Amino acid sequence: MTELKDRLTAIADTSRASFLATHEAREVALKLSREIIRNSANSIRATHRGEFAQARAMLAEVGNIAAEVHAKVDPLPRVFYAGFVEDALKEYAEARATLAFAEGSELPSPEDIGVEAGPYLNGLAEAAGELRRFILDSLRKDDFSRCEELLDTMDEIYTILVSMDFPEGVTNGLRRTTDQTRGILERTRGDLTMALRQQRLESKLAEFQGKVP
Repeated sequence: MTELKDRLTAIADTSRASFLATHEAREVALKLSREIIRNSANSIRATHRGEFAQARAMLAEVGNIAAEVHAKVDPLPRVFYAGFVEDALKEYAEARATLAFAEGSELPSPEDIGVEAGPYLNGLAEAAGELRRFILDSLRKDDFSRCEELLDTMDEIYTILVSMDFPEGVTNGLRRTTDQTRGILERTRGDLTMALRQQRLESKLAEFQGKVP
C-alpha cells in the first residue's frame, strides 16, 4: 500500500506541474493576445488615416508580441489551438494586409509574419472589408483614383478564398468568412458602379452645359 501511495503521489505531483505550466502559459497567452488585437486595431485605424509610418511601427510591436506568444505556447498545442491565440493572429494578419494594400507595398506571406494558413486567410478576408471602407471613403471625397484597383484586389482575395475547398475544422471557419467576403465584394461593386455612372453623367451634363450658348 505504501508503494501504491508513493506512486499516486508522484503521479499527482507530475500532473499538478503539467497543469500549472499549461495554466501559466494560458494566462500569459491571453494577456498577449489581447495586446495583439488592440494594437492591430490601432494600426488599422492609423492606416485609414493615411499614417502609414505609425501603422508600421505598431505592427512591428505586434510582431514582437506574436513572437513572444509563439515562444510561450508553441510547446503547448492545447493552448495554441484553444482559439484565442489564433483569433489574435488573424487580427494581426488583417492589419498587415490592410497596410500593404493601402500603401501599395508587398503583401507579407503567412511565413513572413508567423501566422498559419487558417488565421492568415481569415485575416485576409477581413482585410477585404477594410478595402470596402477605403473605397467608400474615397467615393465620399469624389476621389476615384484607386477605387477600381482596390475593387480588383478584393476580387483577387475572394478568388483565392473560394478555391480553399477544405472542411471548416481545417480552415478555421473560412467558408463562412468567404461567404461574407462575397457579399461585401458584390455590395462594393454595386456602389462603385453607381458612383462611376453618376460621375460620367455629371461630366456629360457639364460638357453639354458648356456648349449651350
